[in-house]
Amino acid sequence: MAQKNQEKGVTGGVPVVTEPARVRNVVLVGHSGAGKTTLVEALLAASGTIGRAGTVADGTTVCDHDPAAVRQQRSVSLACAPLMHRDVKVNLLDTPGYGDFVGELRAGLRAADAALFVVSAVDGMDAATAALWEECAAVDMPRAVAVTRLDHPRADFDEAVALCQRVFGDNVLPLYLPMLGDDGVSVVGLLGLITRRVFDYTAGLPAAVREPDPEHLPAIVESRNELIEGIIAESEDETLMDRYLGGEEIDTEVLITDLEKAVVRGHFYPVVPVCAETGVGLDALLDGLVAAFPSPLEHELPAVTGVDGSPRPPLICDPDGPLVAEVVKTTVDRHVGRVSLVRVFSGTLRPDQVVHVSGHGMAERGHPDHDADERVGHIYSPLGAQLREVTACVAGDLCALTKSGSAETGDTISAKEEPLLIAPWEMPEPLLPVAIVAKSRADEDALARNLARLVAGDPTLRLERNAETHQLVLWCMGEAHADVVLDRLRAGGVELETEPVRVALRETLTAGARGHGRHVKQSGGHGQYAVCDIEVAPLPRGAGFEFVDKVVGGAVPHNYIPSVEKGVRAQMERGLVAGFPVVDLRVTLFDGKAHSVDSSDAAFQTAGALALRDAAEKGQPALLEPVDEVTIRVPDSSVGAVLGDLSGRRGRVLGTEPDADAEGRTLVRAEVPATELVRYAVELRSMTAGTGTFRREFARYDPMPAHLADQARKEHANHP
Repeated sequence: MAQKNQEKGVTGGVPVVTEPARVRNVVLVGHSGAGKTTLVEALLAASGTIGRAGTVADGTTVCDHDPAAVRQQRSVSLACAPLMHRDVKVNLLDTPGYGDFVGELRAGLRAADAALFVVSAVDGMDAATAALWEECAAVDMPRAVAVTRLDHPRADFDEAVALCQRVFGDNVLPLYLPMLGDDGVSVVGLLGLITRRVFDYTAGLPAAVREPDPEHLPAIVESRNELIEGIIAESEDETLMDRYLGGEEIDTEVLITDLEKAVVRGHFYPVVPVCAETGVGLDALLDGLVAAFPSPLEHELPAVTGVDGSPRPPLICDPDGPLVAEVVKTTVDRHVGRVSLVRVFSGTLRPDQVVHVSGHGMAERGHPDHDADERVGHIYSPLGAQLREVTACVAGDLCALTKSGSAETGDTISAKEEPLLIAPWEMPEPLLPVAIVAKSRADEDALARNLARLVAGDPTLRLERNAETHQLVLWCMGEAHADVVLDRLRAGGVELETEPVRVALRETLTAGARGHGRHVKQSGGHGQYAVCDIEVAPLPRGAGFEFVDKVVGGAVPHNYIPSVEKGVRAQMERGLVAGFPVVDLRVTLFDGKAHSVDSSDAAFQTAGALALRDAAEKGQPALLEPVDEVTIRVPDSSVGAVLGDLSGRRGRVLGTEPDADAEGRTLVRAEVPATELVRYAVELRSMTAGTGTFRREFARYDPMPAHLADQARKEHANHP
């Protein structure tokens, strides 16, 4: 629940800066359970932002304020937690580690200028984290690594670093080594490799700095030499390596300066050991975030165009420039209303300012293009769910806005006089359908209201009202995402149930046949009289419907021939055997009878429908199922499992090829019946440890196997 008051436990003042150089936007990424939220909580406490760190287990952390996150004890949404350190504002963006919430992760990457990869010294990392590193590398995003959970009995810092070096590549080197206590197990300090000093946390924060003991020197010397060589290799001073190899002692300040420059360029990745529970390394990590990570002035900004798509000059992070900001996350709070987390890229956002809000390119996901002028109300600095009012938000900083009438995730906020549009970030396609049903008529109204709020805030959620199956379908990223969405709907007072997702099938006839339609009624006055004879023939798949008139001698009056076609088309929409629309059929009208008084348009429509139904009894009806062309992107090691699974889904593999965009990955192309893909998003993730992705596109309709067709007919009979 968003709150506008200063909650108990928040001891620091509201962090406010007036220049971009004093801002650092850092997104924390890593697999679920690595300790991201716990680390953020510890950093907030270490910086004095909060008086005492909460815990994930107790549901008392700043970032995991969502009821679903508290219940599941894992992050399910992006959260912003700013703090001040050395007169610099650090906006920490805590992201979920579970793959279902990748939309929240991508929003965090969009809002940030650097990424802190959080790796557990106990559990290592998952393949999705490794893939994310490659994504960051593709755009040269500065990165660092925090190795957490050092206090665990099974913690192994050296192995965690070795793993990072194997997975992330070169230039992943520690700046510090953990220092063990007298018991030889607990971590009580850090050994600084550049400064050759000991940082002792025995008495808590801040660390006591002293000279190393003799037993520490061998480890420091060995790791320090490797670190210095890595820094010098990235130095812009080409003479530095020769001087170092010649035995010259390189000044510490020179090393630190070159290190910071290499990190900003995205070419060097320092590793810092931290322990959130004991405080070891927290101040060292904060120092590194402030000193080595870039300010918004040093990070490339997204491209912009006019609202009409016309080109515009590149953005500059200038508080006095034209206003350009982006809504990176939208939530709807029952008490406050719509809350938008905003990254300001250019200009300064101020209260009572009239701005232009643009949202384009998301119509397929239920977000129609929209443009509106709105007046900004209050501006807040968000701390998790808390909203603390500020007087302005300058270029490079993050803030929260409330009560916007139209702002949705991904929208651009710009000056009313010069509306602009920021190029959207890549958002994955939701591929797990969940059909929902409201329990009552009253729940239907509440469901519509709550769905509109959820869709506005979550671009990875797509809403579909399927006119053929008469189902309301939510397309989600996976089961965990679906659970959170359903929980939020129920929390909004909606009683609902889920039901199996039905796939829209088609019917056709596989053999030619003749049909006779006779509609004759007499009940006093004008009666109804129409007789028609038709011949049906199957057409090639995808050919559609053809109606041919071969009546001779006026057996069916010319003005009633369109009525016969209309009746045939209506019956095709209603279906012939199982109630599914009929496709790929030629119907030829060759004979019939009419009455000078009792024939009518309605009578011949009915006769046409009866004739088609009569022909269907002899024309070997069959069910057709949609077949999708699927492109699956998986690690090379998973190709065998994926191919075997596709065979079990009645899939036809079209081919495999190396992924040109990522080394060690393969693209598998196949055609798979849509009925076999309902839960494929979940099962592919299980097969590939969360690293497999796929996209699908309708290809055609194919005949359904007889045993499955019988089952589909029975299911349709229960859900007409």
